[in-house]
Amino acid sequence: MLEKPDIPVARIAACLQAAYGITAVQIIFLPLGADQNTAVYRIETANETAYFLKLRSGAFNETAVTLPHFLHDQGIQQIITPLTTKTGQLWARLDAFTAILYPFVNGRNGREVKLSAAQWITFGAALNKLHTLTVPPAIRAHLRQEAYAPRWREMVRMFLERVQSDVYDDPVALELAAFLLSRRVEILDLVRRAEQLAESLAREPLELVLCHADVHASNVLVDGRDTLYIVDWDDPALTPKERDLMFIGGAQGFVGYNAQEEEALFYQGYGSVTINPRALAYYRYERIIEDIALFCEQLLSSNEGGQDRAQSLRYLVSNFLPDGTIDAARRADNAGKRITYC
Repeated sequence: MLEKPDIPVARIAACLQAAYGITAVQIIFLPLGADQNTAVYRIETANETAYFLKLRSGAFNETAVTLPHFLHDQGIQQIITPLTTKTGQLWARLDAFTAILYPFVNGRNGREVKLSAAQWITFGAALNKLHTLTVPPAIRAHLRQEAYAPRWREMVRMFLERVQSDVYDDPVALELAAFLLSRRVEILDLVRRAEQLAESLAREPLELVLCHADVHASNVLVDGRDTLYIVDWDDPALTPKERDLMFIGGAQGFVGYNAQEEEALFYQGYGSVTINPRALAYYRYERIIEDIALFCEQLLSSNEGGQDRAQSLRYLVSNFLPDGTIDAARRADNAGKRITYC
């Protein structure tokens, strides 16, 4: 989030001292990300050690911290593992928030810096290892499993109906309503096609693998030593591998390469694979629809959010740009029966 939440700095400092034994001399809010439920801070101590603190409101899925810890232990080095509390837990409570503390990695994400060829290959190899890993039952039991649910499609239909009659005073909500009305036919077509693909894929015996489920450019970090990390494990899932692979060549914010170049480099690391393009198209359509639903909920159902509101509107509209996510979804939809990378 871009807006600093209403949490006294003294409360954060007390939590860090009690849970981690860390005495913070500086607690700096970082205006990062589009997730309205997550606030992040840079924590500095007297000996100049820096930490990254994530405060997560709402429901907390323990796999967001237990899974990265497990993956790092399995040899996937592209993971920043959460630090343990004094009692050995991977998180602490701070009022209505879950507090998760990490070492601070001073780096830039894939929207800010062009990944090198070697980093793209490393990225591919890391996701392949993730997708082929055997997950322990204790973690697997807490993972969301693909059900091709209609939740986001239904929400988008509902908002498209609402904007035809509702009146908005907030300028961002007013602009969004006008945009939705202007793109109504196109958005309904996206929803219809995603629904068709969901019904078809639900009848197929597609293998479910462990997926990060959100590996867009902002969640791929490169530090000052050119080490690559995959961050933000808030919603891992058991899904077809295409759930992660849809981000590669999918206009998901990576700078410096076109779609074909991204794919060529990534699959050097990932290895030989056959991809179901209809699954790839479904996940790309569904991601766009989820974005529209969530941003509509944020912008049309309340006036809260401050600076985050304008940013959210920009994110939503960017899906419709030339060579954007919608065009990438349609390319996959028209690709034929199989895509093979060797």
